[in-house]
Amino acid sequence: MAKTKLVVFTGAGVSAESGIKTFRDAGGLWEEHRVEDVASAEGWNRNPELVLNFYNARRRRLIEAEPNKAHHLIAKLEEKYEVNVITQNVDNLHERGGSTQVLHLHGELMKVRSTTNKKLVYDVADISKNGIDIYYGDKCELGSILRPHIVFFGEAVPNMSKAIKLVADAEIFCIIGTSLAVYPAASLLHYVDLNTKVYLVDPNPPNNISSDICVIPDKATTGVAKLMELV
Repeated sequence: MAKTKLVVFTGAGVSAESGIKTFRDAGGLWEEHRVEDVASAEGWNRNPELVLNFYNARRRRLIEAEPNKAHHLIAKLEEKYEVNVITQNVDNLHERGGSTQVLHLHGELMKVRSTTNKKLVYDVADISKNGIDIYYGDKCELGSILRPHIVFFGEAVPNMSKAIKLVADAEIFCIIGTSLAVYPAASLLHYVDLNTKVYLVDPNPPNNISSDICVIPDKATTGVAKLMELV
């Protein structure tokens, strides 16, 4: 018998307890940088070295971080369900926590890509001289400069159509650690089937959330533990 399809949609709140900060923690500043300078196409065009160094530092922090209880419990759901994780996070903590089907909406910190061919994506570990850092002048096989494999603000979200399909087919939809404020990702809730049971784990759930959604107002680690008792 086929397993029930369960889709988990995660945001920064899942990784926060592993020590991964986002720009929202500091009112528009990300590790003392303006978001516009390090996470936009304009910032990249203006100062690519700054952007590369910024993500090198984020990569080093990620390597030191460990998946937390929420990551491990989400992976454990695969014992009972057909699980797909859709995440807004660029870290690899879901994968390291044991999840086998992870779709990244906003890119992946541990990967870089060609500036001329978006399909040429590389694991940093395979292309970096020290396995971590990418510097201005490092090139792809076509001879083009490499850039972070990150969806900058203002750029299209290439995996959005795949995410919509997964959500539309879900029999259970779990939203964990996201304020549902970043679009187009937040619009995924609109594609959930009317018969699908929806759960939301977040310490600060939106005020306008539907009464049909089962809300668990907790941080990810404790909230996902409670979720496991309900699904």
